[in-house]
Amino acid sequence: MLKDRWRFLRYEANDAATNMALDDAIAEAVKFRIAGPTIRFYGWEPAAVSIGRFQDLEEVVDMEQCQKLGVDVVRRSTGGGAVFHDSGKEVTYSVICPEEMMPQDINEAYREIGGWVVNALKLIGIDSTFEPINDVMVNGKKISGSAQSRRQGIFLQHGTLMFDLDRIRMFSVLRVPPEKSRAQGLEAPAERVTSVREQKKVPWEFVVAAMANAFIMNKQWYIGDLTQDELARAELISRERYSNADWMRGL
Repeated sequence: MLKDRWRFLRYEANDAATNMALDDAIAEAVKFRIAGPTIRFYGWEPAAVSIGRFQDLEEVVDMEQCQKLGVDVVRRSTGGGAVFHDSGKEVTYSVICPEEMMPQDINEAYREIGGWVVNALKLIGIDSTFEPINDVMVNGKKISGSAQSRRQGIFLQHGTLMFDLDRIRMFSVLRVPPEKSRAQGLEAPAERVTSVREQKKVPWEFVVAAMANAFIMNKQWYIGDLTQDELARAELISRERYSNADWMRGL
């Protein structure tokens, strides 16, 4: 049966509120067995900053600079830190399934999916390692991070793989507390990140294909589409939650 196999959704780009709302709508569909476990790849158009559920907006994002550059800002339903999602410069993934399909231990679940990203990078000739809690590193620099939630029996993890990198743009919209930089032993936050293109000059299509192959490896799967119900539900969630000023402020 299709609902016992992984549904693979092909890459598409959306605005920030829609991206987060789609993950929530898919989670609801999986919860009610309207949809099976789902792997989704997506991008951000326009560029955006997503912040963790419990972060202080003004502390981690330069809102004036975001407005100046036309960068969206959205508060995720998952935890973790602020992330800059540049248009056409990253592959974002979400893995949504019943909780029992993933390791019960949170750290082990991060390790499992982080291993899929490591395998994808290996397919394009880049050696990387998973480093707890939720990072994939290349030569000591972060190339992929993720955030996770478990609600009402449903597991959701979304994360990014940086394909290319504009450090100036990234750190003009992100505010990194000085104590965080000091704790990481770095002179500048930009020193801690890297991208696929910095490591190996491979085309975008190769990276998306490698991610797809690594994520569906050893799984029963099929290429699917979002249902009309999921799309309608996502539109409502986007309007009521992710585009809502109170949600953005963390109220």
